[in-house]
Amino acid sequence: MPAPERVISPARRAAYDVLLRVFEQDAYADRAFRTAADGLDERDRAFARRLAYGSVQRVRTIDHAIETLGRRPVRKLDPPVRAALRLGAYQLGWTDTAPHAAVNESVELVRGARLERAVPFTNAVMRRLGDGIRALLDALPEGPLKESYPDWIHETFARALGEDGALALMRAMNEPLETVVRLVRGDPPPGAAETDVPGAYRVERVDEALVAGGAIWPQSRGSQLAGLCVGSRDGERVLDLCAAPGGKTGQLRGEVTAVEIDPARARELRENLATMGRGDVRVVEADGTDLPRDLDGFDRALVDAPCSGLGVLAQRPDLRWRATPLPELQLALLRSAADRMRTGGSIVYAVCTVNPDECEAVVDASGLHVLRLAEEWPQFAHPSRPEFLLTLPHVHCTSGFFVARLAVE
Repeated sequence: MPAPERVISPARRAAYDVLLRVFEQDAYADRAFRTAADGLDERDRAFARRLAYGSVQRVRTIDHAIETLGRRPVRKLDPPVRAALRLGAYQLGWTDTAPHAAVNESVELVRGARLERAVPFTNAVMRRLGDGIRALLDALPEGPLKESYPDWIHETFARALGEDGALALMRAMNEPLETVVRLVRGDPPPGAAETDVPGAYRVERVDEALVAGGAIWPQSRGSQLAGLCVGSRDGERVLDLCAAPGGKTGQLRGEVTAVEIDPARARELRENLATMGRGDVRVVEADGTDLPRDLDGFDRALVDAPCSGLGVLAQRPDLRWRATPLPELQLALLRSAADRMRTGGSIVYAVCTVNPDECEAVVDASGLHVLRLAEEWPQFAHPSRPEFLLTLPHVHCTSGFFVARLAVE
């Protein structure tokens, strides 16, 4: 008669479900977490988030440990066993969880998946991990395996920042960054601290009631910087390409037209703008590279282009495993915006990445005249191209954004 299933903590169950959905069903971690953590209290939710996001971030290193100490290729394991071992290994290697709790609950997750035949194997591997994972991690050489990044991302960071900068950046994005909100109206939240970006306040936690009421908006200093650099004023016509979810759109003054190609994201954009009290923004569902004829003669534009997202890997734990550079699309969007500007107008090109192929190279290929930003924002000057701005998680404690201001002549 099989042994009765022991109680599994709600936080570990939620984290396990996220791992299954992300790696077996190609789900996005944040969406999978929202579903898995539904109904958890604040404490369990925070613990589940740490376990789920940490396990997803560290999966390359985790799999190396499982294969080295467990002596079985991870790809050949049953999905529930794979997820349970990954979750257990993360707890043993990166948290202060009691080893017996990590071992026992990983075993129970496998038993709960009705894989009784895999229980002895799971128990044996978890015990080997408990005995050896810390020493294994300590012995790993500095680099993408130890910090759990794809080789190509490490190589991209090294090309942009040198090896020391790449390592510092990878480490920074394996830890939580500061929590910042933009003040939309009224007074700053209680306990909020001013920052070096006007309107950006550092907080301990985001007050969802204030967000729902349109008083604040969760938005990193790097993102807010990009919106401020547009410099739009009342009376000007402003184009915002790829506008969803709308944080930067809500910063823009003037007669704003926000373009979004995806209907679901356009709907989200409208809802967010309404929450921020920006019912004056016109939302157009269109392809930013093939704009309707009536969108023309703009004074300013923001091209917040889709990108690899290599500057926001701290907030998006699964993105490092699915990121794709998009320089051709970015250049097409930038040229499309330039075609719809009046002579003398200006464009801000912004991407949340530190990949030179998506940053400086796109601007250089556009042929547009660069307007220097470093004098306005010296603390964020690009380290090798000071005409641009580049926020860096390991330097500025915010998301990584490249920002360029360009003139249409």
